[in-house]
Formats: sequence, structure tokens, C-alpha cells
Amino acid sequence: MIDLIFDILPLIHGGGQEGISPAKGLEAFLTFIETLTSLSPAEIFSTLLPGISALPNIHPLIVHFPIAFFVTFFFADLLGSLFANLACRKFATTTLYLGTISALLAVAAGMQAAYSVPHDDITHAIMLRHQGFGISVTVLALLLSLRRYFAAESFLSSHTYGHFALSAVLILLLTLGADLGGLMVYQHGVAVTPVMHQENFPAPQSIMTHDEGPKHAHSHGEHGHTHTH
Repeated sequence: MIDLIFDILPLIHGGGQEGISPAKGLEAFLTFIETLTSLSPAEIFSTLLPGISALPNIHPLIVHFPIAFFVTFFFADLLGSLFANLACRKFATTTLYLGTISALLAVAAGMQAAYSVPHDDITHAIMLRHQGFGISVTVLALLLSLRRYFAAESFLSSHTYGHFALSAVLILLLTLGADLGGLMVYQHGVAVTPVMHQENFPAPQSIMTHDEGPKHAHSHGEHGHTHTH
């Protein structure tokens, strides 16, 4: 799909080439549609959304939503309080609820990702801290949401300093957790296919895995280790 778009659009960086004509663009588009009709639903999805289909798990796709919702909530709530704007604070309440729901989904997806993505000792330690921040943010968001849901009507028209303090802590924890998530991906290449396929990276069956059980055991292998909790 991306290749088709760039074929149709005129080239803007020079190089002695020109964009194709509208007729050629239409022909390329119709050829693309015809090609889609011969593909299976899974192949169509992969063709239209190659980035999403390449994800080893959906955590990276979901995690951006709570970040956006919580940051919007914090500043909307702060400005609504400073300027006594009730509509702004009601909007903040909505974004808080949406952020809390998306945070629950992101944490659940993150748990699944931790059990499925290859990682070594170093990234395992980072992953646990990242997980701790994510859970803390979700718990705080649940508390803030419950407080607003059961609050009296006068709550939004008053200066709720304790509520603002908890909101600031939530944003701080959110920032620290997002920073560790970026560190795992951009510094250590967790869930990045070319990195995982390097010869010096542990094979999936010999690297860190998670297994829940009634005992606490800790064993080390050649490339990584296995935890049984």
C-alpha cells in the first residue's frame, strides 16, 4: 500500500525522475485492487498494514493511548482549575477514564509481551522496572477515576490539591516508564526482528522466559536464565 502511494505521488526530491501521469496512477491503483482480491484476509491485512502485522505483540500499539490520554487529562484538568473552566475539567474527566481503560489494556498486553519477547539479563531487569511503573500508573489512574466518579458535583468547581498532586505523580511515573520502554527498544533492540536474528543474541528457547508456579527457583544457562515464580 505504501509503495503504491509513493508510486502515484509525484517525486519531489529531484534526481531526474518525474511523477507518473494520472492515467498511470489510476492503472497502478486498479492493479493493486485486483491484486487484493486474490489474497486471503490475513494477506490483505499484511499488505495494507505491514507495520502492525509485523508486531510480535500488540503492546507497542496500545501503549501510546494511555500516554496521550493521561497527558491530555493532566493539562486539561490543571488549566480548567486555574481558569475556573468547568467544561475543561469535565473534558479532563473523560480523558482520565479513557486513559485508565487503555492503561489496563496496555498492562495486560505488556504482561503477554514479557512472556513472548526474547530478552537477556540486562533487558529483563529493565523490563521489570518498566512493568512496575506501568502497574503503578494504572493503580493511580484507577484511584483518580474512582475519586472523580463518586465525587460530589462541587468537586470539579473546587481546587482539589490532593487530586492534582496524585495526577502529577502519575505523569512522573508515566514518563519514567515510557523512558524505560524506549531504552529497551532503541538501546537494546527488544522485539526488533533484525536484532533478535543476530547470531550473538540468545535463541528464543535459551533466553529469559517467565513461568508461574508454586515455587521460587532461579537457574542460569549459557545465554540467559529462566525464572520460575
